[in-house]
Amino acid sequence: MAMETRAAGPGAFARFDLSRVPSPCFVVDAVAVRRNLAVLKDVGDRSGARVLLALKAFSMWSLADLVGQYLDGVCASGLWEARLAREHYRGHLTSYSPAYKREDLPEILRLSDSVIFNSPDQMARFADLIAAARDQGETFDIGLRLNPEHSEAEVAKYDPCQAGSRLGFPVSQLRPEHLEGVDGLHIHALCEQGFEPLERIWASVEPRLAAMLASVKWLNLGGGHHITRADYRRDDLIAFLRGIAERHGLQVYLEPGEAIALDAGILVGEILDTFDNAMPVAITDISATCHMPDVIEAPYRPALVGELDEGVSVRIGGPSCLAGDIIGDYVFAAIPRPGDRIAFLDQAHYSMVKTNTFNGVPLPAIALWDSETDALTLVRRFAYEDFRDRLS
Repeated sequence: MAMETRAAGPGAFARFDLSRVPSPCFVVDAVAVRRNLAVLKDVGDRSGARVLLALKAFSMWSLADLVGQYLDGVCASGLWEARLAREHYRGHLTSYSPAYKREDLPEILRLSDSVIFNSPDQMARFADLIAAARDQGETFDIGLRLNPEHSEAEVAKYDPCQAGSRLGFPVSQLRPEHLEGVDGLHIHALCEQGFEPLERIWASVEPRLAAMLASVKWLNLGGGHHITRADYRRDDLIAFLRGIAERHGLQVYLEPGEAIALDAGILVGEILDTFDNAMPVAITDISATCHMPDVIEAPYRPALVGELDEGVSVRIGGPSCLAGDIIGDYVFAAIPRPGDRIAFLDQAHYSMVKTNTFNGVPLPAIALWDSETDALTLVRRFAYEDFRDRLS
């Protein structure tokens, strides 16, 4: 089953000259990111919730100062993201990983304000490291991730509550003694979804937790919230968050990822060659497997800037040797020619953090654009050495 994507259209990128940047290149609109951040800040201000950026989805740290103007902090998925957070971002840092390495945990405890464990057993196993860090004067909260055992995700591989999930301690197994030494609970069961699934998940799990919530001081509702999408029920979310906080006396946290960069970036590429094989085929310097792996993993079909409703259908694929390195079939007025530029929408979140150099395919450059002033900055270009130095 393919995931349905909800790109809102090209917006300001409809007037961006694709020839202004090298190819391939991610172009992120700082104005769009700021607009998303302002929406999230408003939700936090009106609900009392603390809103954190999920670095796993968008960690363009050249915008860290901008993020810090609007959000309460960030959340990390392990040691390296925690280091990045402390080097470039400000505010609260929550760290969560399904499992920690013993040698990494002391530094994670030192860097983080909250450290969330995936199971009571893991937390107990590292009790000595937690005690040693506190003896050294480190201050941090301990959290426990729960699996609410209520599925809402549309695709199984993106469902944290699927049967046999490794993400979170099953709520049906939770007992009061598991919460000894626990300051907060973490529930993340969404993936690019609206308010209604969140409401249903909480309705299913709140009665099971109600008696135990008095023993903790915060509740982290994770990520996957498409809060910045035009059709998201933000007023209902605000009332929902305030209700939880008031009923249970809790500080509520949200960890949006893609919502920060939704509709804020494109991936620009160039047509390298075209030919016919039962249909027109075009090869571009954008690789699905190297630059947009969710196209294959999800799978999904990214929207193309300027695609037509009628015309000639052309299959666009990348330059790697993988037979499945196919981005999708797109409609053009005429078969594109080598040298023509194309761009795919909504590529700032996840695509940027998932790039790789399989086959020695070069990494896309990164550019920052201001759609109001038209200022353009080439933030980063990658070289052969970036490919070479990750090998040996």
